[in-house]
Amino acid sequence: MPLALVALAVTAFAIGTTEFAAMGLLPQVADGLDVSIPQAGWLISAYALGVVIGAPLLTALAAGRPRKAVLVALAAFFAFGNLLCALAPDFWTLAAARLVSGLPHGAFFGAGAVAAAELVAPDRRARAVAVMFSGLTLANVVGVPAATLLGQHLGWRATMLVVVAIGAAGAVAIARLVPDLPSPAQAGLRHELGAFRSGQLWLALATVVFGCGGFFACYSYITPLLTEVSGYATGSVTLVLALFGVGMTIGNLLGGYAADRALRPTVCAAFLLLAAVLALFAVTARTEWSAAVTVVLVGLFGFAIVPAVQTLVMREAHGAPTLASATVQGAFNLANAQGAFFGGLALDAGLGWTSPPLVGSGLAASGAVIAVAAWAADRRRRGRTPTVVVATGSGSGAGGGSGAGGAAALVPGPAPAADDRVGAGR
Repeated sequence: MPLALVALAVTAFAIGTTEFAAMGLLPQVADGLDVSIPQAGWLISAYALGVVIGAPLLTALAAGRPRKAVLVALAAFFAFGNLLCALAPDFWTLAAARLVSGLPHGAFFGAGAVAAAELVAPDRRARAVAVMFSGLTLANVVGVPAATLLGQHLGWRATMLVVVAIGAAGAVAIARLVPDLPSPAQAGLRHELGAFRSGQLWLALATVVFGCGGFFACYSYITPLLTEVSGYATGSVTLVLALFGVGMTIGNLLGGYAADRALRPTVCAAFLLLAAVLALFAVTARTEWSAAVTVVLVGLFGFAIVPAVQTLVMREAHGAPTLASATVQGAFNLANAQGAFFGGLALDAGLGWTSPPLVGSGLAASGAVIAVAAWAADRRRRGRTPTVVVATGSGSGAGGGSGAGGAAALVPGPAPAADDRVGAGR
């Protein structure tokens, strides 16, 4: 894999650290700015709102510009947003800065996924996307625990400054290691918006919103589940969450490998396996060792979906993948909000701490149903493709015959793609 993918992963690591570390630093932020912990929790919502707003907005503004320049600018924008967070004098300024720091998140992962896929051969695209996203998963293994520990000892502003340094290092690495990747000739906002005429693209996004909500229904309430049901001490939960990150990292890489070989089967299988493991978690959560094993599996199957869905969306965007790819990040944030909401409803109904994984199982199963339906529709569409006329020219060779004229052979099935670039039309 090219070193350019490592440069993309460095910025992904910084983004993942600042997104998830905020959850572990809420007590320090609340104490430092004299607000309640629930009010400090609005900072998480502010970042998510920034992601949803920034993904389409910044991608639209960057349409038609060279991807390398866009990636450097987005990484620098991210570092600047976190610098504003570190310097914020009060809570509301920090909330505004968190929104600003979230703006480049979706646009970076959208443009980065397209760039990663273009850096490698067509049969390695999903794996390249997975390498970039490995920065995000490794943030849960290393970045978040380290940032939380740093924040507890030196204050949350120190954590933000470290994220600024990593983000700036990512921008420099992209500038030095990523080759020039000019936008396609047709690039432009109108062209990118045209991708959303595809019903298959909307179905792919729907699998993320509904199916990945299952992962977040479990993840949002994992800490009280582990302490109240599994019996873990509060101080041990960080280690179990690191196991979650290990599962995410393994699943991300395995999902990319499998998606390069069988894209739609990988999407369907990952959602089905996630649904099964989440349902199992309601039982295995009752002992420490089985809960730890299941946490790894939830992370594994939950993130095996990511490179597969990202690649599927780019493929279905038909020559305009950047905006569609960025929209996936907004879909993941909607899945986060939906999963946390329905998991919370189950808890409010008095169903107990094991109910969020069961809710998540149902959501993941709904994602599998949508994915299977989309696959079936795609097979029917391809089955209706007109017969292709292939000319057999003059010359000789194995089975080629000889003569000046040549014949026309009728070959059922779709014609070969004219361009095999990411998102190229078929």
